[in-house]
Amino acid sequence: MLRWEDTPSVAAMRCSRAWVEINLEAIHHNVRQFRSLLRPTTDLMAVVKADAYGHGAIAVARTALAAGATWLGVATVPEGIELRQAGLTAPILVMGALHDAEEVRALARWQLQPTIVTPKQALVFATALSDACLPLPVHIKLDTGMSRLGFDWQRALEFVEFVSGLPALQITSMYSHFATADEPDPTEMRRQHERFERAIATLEMHNQLPARLHLANTAATLTDADALQYDMVRVGLGLYGLAPAPHLQSLLNLQPALEVKARITHIKKISAGAGVSYGHRFVAKRPMTIAVVGIGYADGIPRQLSNQLTVLIDDQPVCQVGAITMDQLMLDVSDIHGLTEGDIVTLLGNSTSHQITADDWANRIGTISWEILCSFKHRLPRIMTRNRTRRLYPAEDSLL
Repeated sequence: MLRWEDTPSVAAMRCSRAWVEINLEAIHHNVRQFRSLLRPTTDLMAVVKADAYGHGAIAVARTALAAGATWLGVATVPEGIELRQAGLTAPILVMGALHDAEEVRALARWQLQPTIVTPKQALVFATALSDACLPLPVHIKLDTGMSRLGFDWQRALEFVEFVSGLPALQITSMYSHFATADEPDPTEMRRQHERFERAIATLEMHNQLPARLHLANTAATLTDADALQYDMVRVGLGLYGLAPAPHLQSLLNLQPALEVKARITHIKKISAGAGVSYGHRFVAKRPMTIAVVGIGYADGIPRQLSNQLTVLIDDQPVCQVGAITMDQLMLDVSDIHGLTEGDIVTLLGNSTSHQITADDWANRIGTISWEILCSFKHRLPRIMTRNRTRRLYPAEDSLL
């Protein structure tokens, strides 16, 4: 009889089907590339929201800080608490807008720094923290043209004076966010930058300018030298090795950090005329050998890529056929000999002479690489590596 203690660990079983590999050396390299653009005194915020764009927030944050990042950026209070519970002490900016008093108190308890976008929100913070011994550092966000979060840049003085008058809050920075920094035409980016500068000038005139200013995201860090003169840049997508737009790809030597791999679970031969998968969206025109792979749209592989996806097996491009299903997809392996169940397929990543990136998928289905990276579900374990050949095992935080 098979005893429970004789069975493989759950962690090992989770990795037997499909997984995501994160090359931490690539993260380290990318941070160093961005640091090379900055003055020594300019802070670099590693944006690790959304579980570090699907890469694993804790491991990525540790790596980025070791490589020269000085701040961390998240979207929610729980994301920040997760980093604090992991022992990270770097300043953390919460970039989402909070209005719940319990969240405000949790934010203060865990020494997270919030974004303030309206006077009403500032009052919620002031009321929730009325008994606090020390004022909470907060970041003022201005809307200079993104039309998302932020207070009207033309009323920056009014807003800063209001928040400054609340004893429970202490303004530590002011920032805004570009809407079009990744576009080839810089007109709108320059317009936003000019608005930010006009707000700065007004605040300076009235002796109300916050001590820290920041404006540049990844794209602006690559293209707007003036934005680099502020006190900090916020790097998101570039941290993970992808450029925000094709025309920016040659500006830095970035290395994609994420690979997606899965195993062949079944190999079969089909006859000419046989339909493959739901709806028979692919019909074999000749006898074929089909490999079934244990990964599907429930893991984050877009179903829109059905019959459009190319993967790598032993450095050879292979076409996916039929509709991608919830947990599986099929490949045409008719021209590859010697395959067996358990062989590894690379869906995103490198081989000796080929590379498949999130940009390739995004371009194929009309979306953006950010969405592709954030789509991989957590039933795919994240395996952290220091290079492409050596894995860090569970004792070294390999499974997140």
